[in-house]
Amino acid sequence: MKIQLAIDRLSIERAKEIAKEAGPYIDIIEVGTALIKDFGMLSVRELKKEFPDKTVLADTKTIDEGAYEFTSAFKSGADIATVMGAASMDTLRACYETAKKFDKNMMIDLLAVEDKKIYILTEFNDAIFCIHSPSDSREQTIGSLLKDFKSKFPGISNIAVAGGVNHETINTIKEAKVNIVIIGGAITKSENIKKSAMSFREML
Repeated sequence: MKIQLAIDRLSIERAKEIAKEAGPYIDIIEVGTALIKDFGMLSVRELKKEFPDKTVLADTKTIDEGAYEFTSAFKSGADIATVMGAASMDTLRACYETAKKFDKNMMIDLLAVEDKKIYILTEFNDAIFCIHSPSDSREQTIGSLLKDFKSKFPGISNIAVAGGVNHETINTIKEAKVNIVIIGGAITKSENIKKSAMSFREML
């Protein structure tokens, strides 16, 4: 299981510091949506430049202008870019085709996406499907979301999970055998970044 470190609401320099401290224990550096909104694709370029051997994900959360936004992310050094599952199929296909063109990957954020749309999204069989527990609502736990998703969509194998991941929920995620666990504040806001990242790696 890979650990994706979500870095958000910080300066680029602080993002670099956190990524360096956590680096030995993580697999993917996520340039968070807030970083991209605050600093543009400079944030992606700077983190890829600093960590050329790490997989870098640009959390663009694309909802329109798919080809443009994905092209911009990949040209800036991203290895993965994200598109909202709620986007139109035209946008999703544009993102998918752009990812193929650059030999990169697409992650589909399933935040607030209904089951009937997810069935349609399975045409992107080699995309990463991200089960996302929303920050603004905690009605569903990560455990219940995972159990529900895996029972309904057994054919989807490349799964990431995000939203409130911490030391209390990590064992549930481990048992679900997802591919990528996305951890943000539980590492980035801890008093000891390195120790926190290492503890998650040991638990997995």
